[in-house]
Amino acid sequence: MRYAPRTAQNYLRHVRQLLAWLEGRGIGLAETRSSDLLAYQGELLRRRRPKGKPYTSGAHRNAVIALKSFFRFLHRRSYLLADPSAALEYPRTERRLPRVILSRDEVVRLLKAAAASRTPTGLRDRAILETFYATGIRVSELSRLTPDDVDTEERLLRVVLGKGRRDRNVPLTRAAARAIEAYYAEGRPQLAGRKGARYLFLANRGGWMDPSTLNRITHHWAKRAGIRKRVTCHTFRHSVATHLLRGRADIRHIQALLGHASLATTQRYTQFEISDLKDAVRRAHPRGR
Repeated sequence: MRYAPRTAQNYLRHVRQLLAWLEGRGIGLAETRSSDLLAYQGELLRRRRPKGKPYTSGAHRNAVIALKSFFRFLHRRSYLLADPSAALEYPRTERRLPRVILSRDEVVRLLKAAAASRTPTGLRDRAILETFYATGIRVSELSRLTPDDVDTEERLLRVVLGKGRRDRNVPLTRAAARAIEAYYAEGRPQLAGRKGARYLFLANRGGWMDPSTLNRITHHWAKRAGIRKRVTCHTFRHSVATHLLRGRADIRHIQALLGHASLATTQRYTQFEISDLKDAVRRAHPRGR
């Protein structure tokens, strides 16, 4: 199986952490038993982030997935006689509601702030933000877009090998298509310079834009727009799903737009709507206070 580059890096990090833990206890890889891995899993559950907060169940689950994949590989290739990771159980992951959602007014303010700049980077940033809000694509998907993946005339965007190695086509809004056209005509040539550039959205020196850079750009324009929420690229994904749901879009259409493999993942936005309703009742109902 071929993993996405970011997934492969995370898996490698989890395996290296385990190997360091085993080495510290004088346990060789060939002598690793199920009890050793269960002890390591217990330690993972007790670990804390730099600020003291516990890791999420999703982070623990990813670690178990990485370790199981590693030992399954070793067993299948006959490097190990048995698979000691078979005893590991996946932590139950909680379905949490999105923490930060932009209102429609906040989205408009943010996009207007970026639209005020006609520099090459300003044109680029506005096109990026319009694309995020139009499509709800993941930051890793946007960073890998090429000019061939976008058809502004038909207002279509093609996501190649998104999460789960799946391709999908998503529609662009008219505003997003125009912003991309303006950037492609007036901004991208100056960023690319004389050298060839593979990707649609380019860094200041014409290179690839990594997710951390895209998040910094998003945070910058949110701050310029006077939005105090902690806005990331993923905030647009949550926001567009919520806005479409409030506009009575079919949940399966939202699932297709976001590229969710399971409808259950999309349904958490319906829970967010219910929480909105409860807040409204608590604020406005005569007996809600």
